[in-house]
Amino acid sequence: MGKAYFSSWILLLMESDTRAQGEKKAIVVGPWGGNGGTAWDDGSYTGVREITLVYARCIDSIRVVYDKNGKPDSGEKHGGVGGNTTAQIKLQFPEEFLTTVTGHCSPVVYGGSPVIRSLTFKSNRRTFGPFGVEEGVPFSFPMEGGKIVGFKGRAGWYLDAIGFHITRAKIRFTIQVI
Repeated sequence: MGKAYFSSWILLLMESDTRAQGEKKAIVVGPWGGNGGTAWDDGSYTGVREITLVYARCIDSIRVVYDKNGKPDSGEKHGGVGGNTTAQIKLQFPEEFLTTVTGHCSPVVYGGSPVIRSLTFKSNRRTFGPFGVEEGVPFSFPMEGGKIVGFKGRAGWYLDAIGFHITRAKIRFTIQVI
């Protein structure tokens, strides 16, 4: 299968998110993946604390624990009940934040709709993954100078598509006066 097959379902949307906390506005990008499943959107938060993935031949489900103004806020599980491996990513929030997500997407069953086959998460400090099977069309969303503050996508039996809410990262530094 060539890239032309996948170009019909890879979509990039950018819009202002008015649900962002405080004065910051988030930008919504994506989703990348297939058209199967039902659309979901966790919205924008202060940041991401933890991600739980269940996977085997593809990403079966994702669940994110966000930070909402200093308190953990668990999002819903998106996806099915399959998968035989669970990965839990714990960020050292607030110092550590997600900056990049990469992955692969393709059908997991013959004749089926494309789904997310693998995901790799990069923070400002570490790389997590890859999780799943790196087969199909690769996608990458590096966010230079920004951070991921929410997830959206499509899900049914699997994680069919994934997108992000992003905002500018606050850079903290200390000035030493001599």
